[in-house]
Amino acid sequence: MGSSNMTYLNPRTVTLIGIPGLEHIQFWIGFPFFVVCMVALLGNIFLIIIIPTERSLHQPMYIFLAVLAVTDLGLCLAIAPKMLAIFWFGSYSMAFDACLAQLFFIHALQGMESGILLAMAFDRYVAICDPLRHTSILTPFFLVRLVLMVAIRAIVLVGILPILLKRLHFFRSVVIVHSYCEHMAVVKLAAEDVRVNKSFGLFVAFAILGFDMIFVFISYILIFRAVFRLSQKEARLKAFNTCTAHIVVFLEFYILAFFSFFSHRFGHVSPYTHILLSTIYLLVPPALNPIVYGVKTKEIRLRIAQICILKPDIHTAVRQS
Repeated sequence: MGSSNMTYLNPRTVTLIGIPGLEHIQFWIGFPFFVVCMVALLGNIFLIIIIPTERSLHQPMYIFLAVLAVTDLGLCLAIAPKMLAIFWFGSYSMAFDACLAQLFFIHALQGMESGILLAMAFDRYVAICDPLRHTSILTPFFLVRLVLMVAIRAIVLVGILPILLKRLHFFRSVVIVHSYCEHMAVVKLAAEDVRVNKSFGLFVAFAILGFDMIFVFISYILIFRAVFRLSQKEARLKAFNTCTAHIVVFLEFYILAFFSFFSHRFGHVSPYTHILLSTIYLLVPPALNPIVYGVKTKEIRLRIAQICILKPDIHTAVRQS
C-alpha cells in the first residue's frame, strides 16, 4: 500500500483502508452501518414527501426540517456507497479528485446541517419569546434567504479546503487511514508545509460549528428564561414540549461533532475508535432526526401511517386530534 520512505508526486489515486485494526471484521461492521443508512434514507425521504404535501406542516420549523432532511440524505449518499464498497467488496482505491469531491460534500453538508439547526433554534426563540411577530419575521422570503445564506456560507468556506489540498504536490503516502475522505486525514499525507491547511481547517470548524453552537446555546438560554417567567404550569410544559425534539437533535449533533473534531487533532484515542466514532457521528444523526421529529409530531406520524398502510381517513384523524 505504499512505503514510508517513498514520496508521491501529484498522485492520481489514493487508498482508503477502512477501519485500521478492524480490517478482519469490517465485512460484518458494514451491516449495522447499512441498517443505519437505510433508516436514514427512508426516514428522510418520508419527511421530504410528507412536509410539502401536508398543509398543517407548512410552518418555518417544518420547512427547516425538510431542508435538514435533504441535507441528511445527501450526507448519507456522500459517505455510505464508498464506505460499504470498502467493507464488503474490498474496493479500496479512489481517484484523488473524487476523494477531494467527497471531502467537499461531506464537510459542506455538515456545515449546512449546523446552520439549519441554528435556524431552527432562531425559529423556536421567536415563537416563544416574541410570538406575536413570529409570522411577520419568519416570512417565506426570509426563510429562503436564510437557507441560501446557510448554503453559501458552507459552500464557500468548505470549498477552499480542497483548493488548498490541490495546491500540494508531494505526499509521503497515498494511504488514507479512514473509511471516507476526511480533511485532516488527507492533510496528514502531505510531505509539504501544511500549516495553512491546518489553520484554515480550524477556522472553518469554528466559523461554522463553533459559531452556530454558541448562538444555539444563547437562543436556548433566552428561551428558558422566557419559559420560566410564564405563570401557568401548562404553558411552561407546552413551551418546553415544542423545543424537546430540537434540543435532542442539537445535543446529539454537536456532542458527537466536537468529540470527533478534538479527538482527531488533540486526543489520544486509538485510530479505530476515532474512525468508528467519526463515522457514527456522520451517519447516526441523519437516522435519528426523522425518528425524533416523527415521534414528536402527530401529523408526521399519521401521514407515515397513511403511506405505509394506505389508511383512507387520515385527514379526518388529524382534524379530530
